[in-house]
Amino acid sequence: MPGKLRQGVSSGELETYRSMRDFGRTPEPAGGQPDASGTGARRFVVQRHRARRLHYDVRFEIDGVLVSWAVPRGPTLDPKARRLAVHVEDHPLEYADFEGVIPAKQYGGGDVIVWDRGTWVPSKSDDPAAEVAAGELHAELHGTRLRGHVLLVRRGDAADHGKEQWLMLHKNDEHAVDGWDAEDHPTSVVSGRTNDEVKADPDRVWRSDLPAAQASVELHPTVAGPSDDELAALDELGAAGAWDVFGRTLRLTNLDKVLFPARGDEPPVTKRELVRYAARVAPVAVPYLRGRALNMHRYPQGAGQRGFWHKQLPGHAPDWLARWDNPEADADETSTYLVVDEPAALVWAANFGALEWHAWTSRTEAPQSPTYALVDLDPGPTTTWDDLLLMARLHRDAFAHLGVRAYPKVTGRRGIQVWVPIASGPGFDETRAWVERLSRTVGAVIPDLVSWRWEVRERGGRARLDYTQNAINKTLVAPYSPRAAAGAPVSAPITWDELDEDWLRPDAFTVRTVLDRVAERGDPFRGVLEHDQVLPRLA
Repeated sequence: MPGKLRQGVSSGELETYRSMRDFGRTPEPAGGQPDASGTGARRFVVQRHRARRLHYDVRFEIDGVLVSWAVPRGPTLDPKARRLAVHVEDHPLEYADFEGVIPAKQYGGGDVIVWDRGTWVPSKSDDPAAEVAAGELHAELHGTRLRGHVLLVRRGDAADHGKEQWLMLHKNDEHAVDGWDAEDHPTSVVSGRTNDEVKADPDRVWRSDLPAAQASVELHPTVAGPSDDELAALDELGAAGAWDVFGRTLRLTNLDKVLFPARGDEPPVTKRELVRYAARVAPVAVPYLRGRALNMHRYPQGAGQRGFWHKQLPGHAPDWLARWDNPEADADETSTYLVVDEPAALVWAANFGALEWHAWTSRTEAPQSPTYALVDLDPGPTTTWDDLLLMARLHRDAFAHLGVRAYPKVTGRRGIQVWVPIASGPGFDETRAWVERLSRTVGAVIPDLVSWRWEVRERGGRARLDYTQNAINKTLVAPYSPRAAAGAPVSAPITWDELDEDWLRPDAFTVRTVLDRVAERGDPFRGVLEHDQVLPRLA
């Protein structure tokens, strides 16, 4: 069991840390009172920190502070590797959650991501502080990436500007992996973002002149979700009624109708639960829909019956809904589309029977200019999940080789999609050609698994790497949209690392589970909203 935390942090322990920072300018925590309950598990955190040089800050909670080492090459699961670890000053506990940018010319100036975090247990004694003082620390880690037994051992006198040099190694236990390299996993376990993405668009700064509970200031405030009172009002409605949410009054109908059949031993999902999910997920999902025409896949009788595409905003739609009149529409084409510019609009769409949300990949202000290049890994009848994962990993390697930011998500059905954000400029013909060349290069590695035939019946059951979705008014299901299938699965963003997780399935998340994931891990898809990337030329 973790040792009891002290009642507070003495001024001396953090004196070095405080002396190296100008808290009027540096958005880092100055340190406060740790948890004195004695019941909390010891935490550890590893922060990938690009300052004067890239390094990984490995920090263990010990007696109310984060005892810290800078590891230039990063920690590893490889039992044969020996990593230099420079013992640096203790940090306050509040720093464990810091992910952002430290201003230039300040100590440690640069960008920081939370590369790993979890809990740890001293594996040799009940007094890890004494272990550190004696020159060794034995720890059992329970993190997202780092697991198992590690050892830190002092190897000599201070040699790096007065700082002790230690070695960090992973013991040869069941979690050991030969050749494991931290740089193969460059994303945050909190946000799913890279250092580059955090540097370009940091989410938070620390105001060290404020109490620790108030010091984390959000730079991109989002719309708050529905309040507990608003959700309770929805639960108390009968089969129909008026619901006030997000400052709008919505007329809801058939709330007790089953829209998604049961999956396994779970109960079926009713329209009330879909409306509730739409309201709760809206603050996360609306940024991917805002400013874009929405194609609604409607299932008024539920996912057990055949659905249909509904693109035309009906005449009875409330006046407050944002809409777009397509100036290029022919007489027999959709003329007016719904635009989900606010959370209440998504709730309206769910009540309208839109079980799936498919937004255009171009904005209404420039419908001929895509904002994404899209890769659709579309499995065939004989494609196994392992086959599909292989295709996704090959694309992951291709994007890494090209230095291209790309973001995967499971479809909620059988497939995997990858969205590549791009700067304004290329048209759909160009993005389609780029994706085709990339995917044909990948497909050449696995010719027995991939078909390039257009007709499904001509593919011999094989998968298609579908680049043709890169066209105006061709859409892929939006992030966090439900899918019309049993259990209400969700098209959920994932990290590239999660392609290697045993639990991953294309329908792993549902309207009942995905919000817990977002609350715990954040939104790993957020980087697609930064449209600043120029696609490299492919040979």
